[in-house]
Amino acid sequence: MTTDKTKTFDLSAAFKAYDVRGIVGESITPEIVEAVGAAFVDVLDLAGQTVLVGGDMRPSSPEFAKAFANGAAARGAAVQLLDLISTDELYYACGALNAAGATFTASHNPAEYNGIKMAKAGAVPISSETGLKEIQARAEEYLNAGTIPAAGTRGLVGVHDVLKGYAEYLRSLVDLRGSRPLKVVVDAGNGMAGLTTPAVLGDALLPKLPLEIVPLYFELDGSFPNHPANPLEPENLRDLQAAVVEHGADIGLAFDGDADRCFVIDEKGEPVSPSAITGMVARREIARARGLGEDTPTIIHNLLTSRAVPELVERHGGRAVRTRVGHSFIKADMAAEGAVFGGEHSAHFYFRDFWNADTGMLAAMHVLAALGEQDGPLSELGREYEPYRSSGEINSEIEDKAGAVERVRRDFEDDDVEIDRLDGSTFIALDGSYWFNLRPSNTEPFLRLNVEATDAATMERVRDRVLALVRG
Repeated sequence: MTTDKTKTFDLSAAFKAYDVRGIVGESITPEIVEAVGAAFVDVLDLAGQTVLVGGDMRPSSPEFAKAFANGAAARGAAVQLLDLISTDELYYACGALNAAGATFTASHNPAEYNGIKMAKAGAVPISSETGLKEIQARAEEYLNAGTIPAAGTRGLVGVHDVLKGYAEYLRSLVDLRGSRPLKVVVDAGNGMAGLTTPAVLGDALLPKLPLEIVPLYFELDGSFPNHPANPLEPENLRDLQAAVVEHGADIGLAFDGDADRCFVIDEKGEPVSPSAITGMVARREIARARGLGEDTPTIIHNLLTSRAVPELVERHGGRAVRTRVGHSFIKADMAAEGAVFGGEHSAHFYFRDFWNADTGMLAAMHVLAALGEQDGPLSELGREYEPYRSSGEINSEIEDKAGAVERVRRDFEDDDVEIDRLDGSTFIALDGSYWFNLRPSNTEPFLRLNVEATDAATMERVRDRVLALVRG
């Protein structure tokens, strides 16, 4: 590693709460990545142990993976390069091989970005509270010194392909062989689902399932030539919605760039909310766990998921635990509560059988199984899990976020509501007719609003009233 010794390195622009993310050539470079690889080994005390390193389809990922491997090997770790992987493939590898690892991805961010997601052995997450700040500080030390001191013995670098093992493991968790035939359109968004879908749902590596896969944008291309790989934005679902209707498909699946999130479209081309998917998967996981002798399986959901989720969980013999937004909170609560499953409104889905980590593909398989074991269309099945009306997340760009929340609080103080401050401010009507949450972004000048009500008219009335106060 050679660095400019006249420059003082500060990596705080790239080190976020849960991962590293920045613009290639600016806040993330091969030199920075090599130092982070070395720091990763030091902070987690991995000298003499195996470290797994992979990356997504972004043009810079192979170079960054090699740089990270060089830094890790210099500090004495034995590195296994996993080549092209989705983020949930990394979690699988860290769990199945019981080794710490890192993958290069910027998830749904534009092409000029890249980043690093890291995990300890067993897919235990690393965040700013569990080692990421220390990794940043050690990497800055190496960069400012201009060198990475060699460990006593340099680690070896090898290659390990985990795709088939990943596919076999997921198929062992959800058996789709008995499903009725389904036509499935999958929009990979030129991201890693273009590699994992044929391996898991197709017959690229394993025997064919009763699924006809209609591929959309399966070519791995980190420039994202067709649309951004962010299915959270409605405009990025339009091609999938049209293709589902055009092909007369039973279901559409959309994955983000690193394929750890999955969004679902019904046969009419309409989105099925992540809350409905959470309920659908929770019901299956509760039934499976109870069938194995677990009395009251626990389901984790964040506070922005529909209240239909905890209602369904309780109705089917489970226990619902509400948590803050963010995968580090969900994963921590999954472990602490021994939860069988967890879901977020952002389409991250977590499984105890997947080392408490999130995997969009396993969630998709559960939905396919639920659809394939009955004869009705997905639109009818989905309605069972969406009894309420939701606004979706609405962002308001505003500097004085605290002042805006206080205006809302004053305006609603004479209404019959209670305010919960688990994460932001959640206003809950005591008659059960609505609730809404105002939550400031930690990284952007946004105040995020989510409203849910028993009917569309109430939802729209509350939504418009709150937005007028926030933006006024």
